[in-house]
Parts: sequence; C-alpha cells; structure tokens
Amino acid sequence: MKRSILALLALCCVSFSACAREAAAPPIASGAAAQTSAPAAAQPGLAADVAGSPASSTTTALANPPVSSSAIAAAAASGPEAADSADDAPVGSTSLEKIADLPAQHQLPDGKWKAQINYDPIVPSQPTSVPAGKVEVLEVFWYACPHCYALEPFIAAWRKTKPDYVQFVRVPVMWGPIHRAHAQLYYTLKQLGRNDLDDKVFETLHQEQNPLAGNTPEETFARQLQFAKDNGIDAEAFRKAFNSFAVNTDLQRAEEITQRYHVEGVPLVVINGKYMTDVGKAGSHENLMAEISDLAAGEHKR
Repeated sequence: MKRSILALLALCCVSFSACAREAAAPPIASGAAAQTSAPAAAQPGLAADVAGSPASSTTTALANPPVSSSAIAAAAASGPEAADSADDAPVGSTSLEKIADLPAQHQLPDGKWKAQINYDPIVPSQPTSVPAGKVEVLEVFWYACPHCYALEPFIAAWRKTKPDYVQFVRVPVMWGPIHRAHAQLYYTLKQLGRNDLDDKVFETLHQEQNPLAGNTPEETFARQLQFAKDNGIDAEAFRKAFNSFAVNTDLQRAEEITQRYHVEGVPLVVINGKYMTDVGKAGSHENLMAEISDLAAGEHKR
C-alpha cells in the first residue's frame, strides 16, 4: 500500500502542475468519524462557530475526517491540471465576485507577465491581512500535494531573500476531510510556534510515506501526536493546541479563503489580493518566483 501511494504521488507530480480539487474528498463516515477531528472527550467547545464566517455552516460537517493512506493518494492523483511569523493573519469576509480584466488604472504594463496568460486579475480586489505599506503574498497549499512539495524549496529560498515590504501568508486548502486533517496539523504547529517543522511534515508524507492521518479521528490525532513527540513537542501542549479555539478559528478562516478565491488547484499564489497565479501559468517554478517578485514590486510602487 505504501509503495502504491508513493507511485501515485510521483505519477501525479510528473503528469500535472497542480493537485486538483475534483474527486479529492472521500465521504465522511458515520459514528465516531462524524464527531470532531480530535477525540471528542478531549475538546469541549471546539465546534463553536466564528461569528460572520461564511464557512461556519459547513465546518461542523467537515470537522470529523476519517482519512486513509489510499484516500490521500486518490486525492493527490485525481483530477485534471488546475490552474513570516504573521502567516494566516485575519482576513476580511468579502466574497470574490469575478476574475476579469482590471480597470485600466490597475493594469500592469504589457511586458514580461501578461494578464489571463501568466496571471488572472482579481476583480474586485480582495482585502489582505497585512499592515499598510506591506504587500501580501498568499500561498494556498496542501501538505500531501506533490506539487506543493516540489515548490517548497523555491518558496523557502525566496522567503530568505524577499524584500521587507513583502509579507508571506500561508493557508492550507480546505476541500474535504483529508485536507482538514492536514490543515489542523498545520495550525496546531503554528499555534505552538513550530512551523519550522513544515519541511519535516512534507518529508514525512512524501518520503517516509506516513500519511499523518487515519481512518478515525482518534487514529489521526494519535499519528499527529506521535509526530509531534518525535520532534520534541510536549504531548499535553500539542493536545491543548490541537483542541484550541484558536486552531478551530484558523480552520474556519482557511475554509473562507478556499471559498473566496474559488480554489480549484494547489499550489495557488495570490499577490496582494489582486493577482492569482500558479506554476502552470508562470511556466516553471523559477518563473513563478520571479513573477511573484515582479507583481509584488509593482504593488509596492503604487
């Protein structure tokens, strides 16, 4: 089974430039799996909604993922090609109305990067989570996506050299139970100040073939807890963060972002709420990083 998972992930990476949403989410099982994403006895109040969040009506249904290795492989391999410390700060709740040509005053010069070819302008532009004077670069990703894993070294190198005016924000995609399970791990590590372990999570999934998820909420929690302990995190601290209101709020926010930008494939990058692009549109990983830098620089000069 593990060999077949790795083969499917490798095939996906060779065949496509993004992990697609289509057919990505398995059905949610009944019984224990229809409770919350951690053992129910350990998380009182976890299902509380965040007022005003458009995701609040769907979060409960997605909060209880039974996820298996085969389901992760199927999610990663299915579908056609699809298009800093302040990561995941709060964002507004405006819905994306359409993607079309920007008004003339907001269009870029007709140069290296062309609208509708290398990037899609977002109209109306969306609110960002960064302070005035900063340019937000937001990546929507999934730990188990081989294309996100392939892009990660380029993102990491770029983050070390990016201008100070650029603030990088990362949001895990929220298509279904498998994605929620990995998003909860991401935000739990963030709550603990341990997103330095992101690379280790990628490696655990793609190199060690450990899905960090199971067929029940209890199994998912146990696997992720073991990963945390193996990497020096206190078990009780992990349990508290995993079950925290802050992590649940972050998950609802990620659901909102997924819906707002109509995310159909990852990795997806949004620059300052105005431009949407990916590896396929840019032409290569290197081109994508150059495009991000150029679009961000253009925003900074406005």
